[in-house]
Amino acid sequence: MADELKSWDGRPLDWRNKATDRFVLRWIKRYLSAPVSLALVRIPGIRPWMATAAAASLGTSAGVIFALGWGWQAGLLAAAGQILDGVDGQLARLTGRSSARGALLDSVLDRVADAALVLGSAAYLVRNPLPYPSYLPAVLALAFVAIVASNLVSYSGARAGELGLSLPAHPTLASKGTRTAAMALAALATPLWPQTPLVTLVYVAAHATAAVIHRLATAYARKTP
Repeated sequence: MADELKSWDGRPLDWRNKATDRFVLRWIKRYLSAPVSLALVRIPGIRPWMATAAAASLGTSAGVIFALGWGWQAGLLAAAGQILDGVDGQLARLTGRSSARGALLDSVLDRVADAALVLGSAAYLVRNPLPYPSYLPAVLALAFVAIVASNLVSYSGARAGELGLSLPAHPTLASKGTRTAAMALAALATPLWPQTPLVTLVYVAAHATAAVIHRLATAYARKTP
């Protein structure tokens, strides 16, 4: 499989990743998603949108399972969904089926799965509260900020591109891939400490917010219309 991952049917290496992938997401796609893509691409009738729908379903189901109080099970579903989230693009590149419509569908469903996992994390924390008077409002506030800021990470990048604003791409540790990986790991760790998702919720809210503020500050600092 190691030799297979270097090339498939004479195609270049870049089928595994997009140019914008960085850090955690690049590693997940290259070493976890790519073997799945190589297996699926040989199955007649498999289309990229199927992987997109499956990834979104797993991610959304992880949020529901999390909300019902099943932490490590939600972590497994979220991890599987994140791996499949890289498969759709790889299948599209391997089969020559990349399209703007597919990218749009992927982006929309990513936001649904993203929100479901954040809400699931918050619901799980409400089920396993710490003995502090303001604990519930704090968790709900963190969930709200995490969802809004996470969506703004994607929106600000897309909107900047539409407006012709050249912004640095380095705040990628706040990307969907990293956020989902962090929440999946926190869910898997709940048998050891039920409040582990609280740490991840703080991280997602803080880092995503910081990434958006950094982009706005950079846009205003540059001498562009």
